[in-house]
Amino acid sequence: MPNQKDDVYGDHISHQFNEELAELKTQFLKMGGLVEQQLADAVKALIDNDGHLADEIRARDKTVDRMEVEIDEESTRVIARRQPTARDLRLVVSVIKMVADLERVGDEAKKIAKFAMGLSEEGKAPRGYVEVRHIGNHVGGMLHDALDAFARLDSELALQVMKEDKRVDEEYQAAIRSLLTFMMEDTRNISRCMSVMWVLRALERVGDHACNIAENVIFMVKGEDVRHTSMEEAERVVSQ
Repeated sequence: MPNQKDDVYGDHISHQFNEELAELKTQFLKMGGLVEQQLADAVKALIDNDGHLADEIRARDKTVDRMEVEIDEESTRVIARRQPTARDLRLVVSVIKMVADLERVGDEAKKIAKFAMGLSEEGKAPRGYVEVRHIGNHVGGMLHDALDAFARLDSELALQVMKEDKRVDEEYQAAIRSLLTFMMEDTRNISRCMSVMWVLRALERVGDHACNIAENVIFMVKGEDVRHTSMEEAERVVSQ
């Protein structure tokens, strides 16, 4: 069940402070939605060999960058004006960290779009698209769940996102091994297969960033840093 009891943000005497925190959360989720779409479109552009869509993604990346700067600036203003403590400080600091991860997911989507444009001109690679679709869906789901965990302050959902990261790593390694075997058997397609391998690497990195966001959600809700800890320790923190 979602940890709704932990949603204690927005109960200040100052109505304006409540609104500032709510707006910060809203802007973060708005940026998250845009980045989710960038990622989904990048994978679609590659699989559909759609150079036009890939070009649109690269152009939209400027909006993601601008939103990161705006959220960072607003977070800094909240700290300067309100001097938040305890849970409020955890919220603002976590948003600053998580917005950086969102921006990097946007960068990975732009990178995928770049390879999609190249392959649309050079011709599709003979292998790897099934793996791209599968891992793309997997990490896209992780990112969505991480953002949902933030919106609902749901540490249990955040923990599930963390657990998915290992599965993505295993799927990535299996996909790379398959492509390497194919390239050794048919050297004519090395260049295009290498592009697909770089796309798979970008998707694996998206999973890492989703995991980072999930870790920060647990920090917000529980007040304990679960980065660089074992999964057993993270489970202990969430179960408290």
